[in-house]
Amino acid sequence: MPHQPPTQAVPIVLTINGTRHEFALPPWVSLLDLLRERLALSGTKKGCDQGQCGPCTVLIDGQRINSCLILAVSRDGADITTIEGLADANGLHPLQAAFIEHDAFQCGYCTPGQICSGVALLREGHAQSREDIREEMSGNLCRCGAYTNIADAIQHVLKGQSASKEPAE
Repeated sequence: MPHQPPTQAVPIVLTINGTRHEFALPPWVSLLDLLRERLALSGTKKGCDQGQCGPCTVLIDGQRINSCLILAVSRDGADITTIEGLADANGLHPLQAAFIEHDAFQCGYCTPGQICSGVALLREGHAQSREDIREEMSGNLCRCGAYTNIADAIQHVLKGQSASKEPAE
């Protein structure tokens, strides 16, 4: 009989999209698998499962992270936001609305990761130009080639943020 690894579960608490969850998980469960398989949050996509493509990007304590590379037990106590958690009772997140307005998706597979990454990029404040946006989003691949429209959507929200920071006359 082949050797079976121990299945002792590790207790953790995560806040996911504003809701507190308690889990007892085997230590090898990735955050991506926890979200998709145990919570049925299927917006976060599984691409390469090696951190190379980005559709699994979520926000962990406000930072964009490839959830396929993170063991869920390593983030005990974290606040996690998935694509499902960006909209609120008032409507879509501004970047979600900009993706629709700028047709920044084709097949849509990469879109949740692109949006989560873009939300973090906007919060980080590093992107000041289209070139900055392209560089900062380079970890999120789009097989359909919607990069121009993705950059347009992010730039649209970035310009809106800049306009709201200008003093009123």
